[in-house]
Amino acid sequence: MTTEGQPVRLYVNGAILGYKRGLRNQYNSTSLIKIKGVDSKEETEFYLGKKVAFITKVSVNGGKNGTKYRVNWGKVCRAHGSNGVVRCKFARDLPPQSIGGRVRVMLYPSRV
Repeated sequence: MTTEGQPVRLYVNGAILGYKRGLRNQYNSTSLIKIKGVDSKEETEFYLGKKVAFITKVSVNGGKNGTKYRVNWGKVCRAHGSNGVVRCKFARDLPPQSIGGRVRVMLYPSRV
């Protein structure tokens, strides 16, 4: 069964806002992500448990797996505040240079 036209996009874009923090302490293990099109705490409910991909280009041509990209996988843990921001934990903590960068919030695994 083949479908003509555009391939299906299985992710939603998100922006890295920074790390979870208090007034004096910063928790680098938890990153704050703003998901595009999500503007309330209720709407974040759908994304809980979804996978998040932070994609970077490899400086060495070919890299480890013969690809030009590296992926740091994470997971949406919970909501943060009431404006559609979520907390995510990644396999390796995100570097400070990633703040302001883009991530892909995958639409799987499904909880339906």
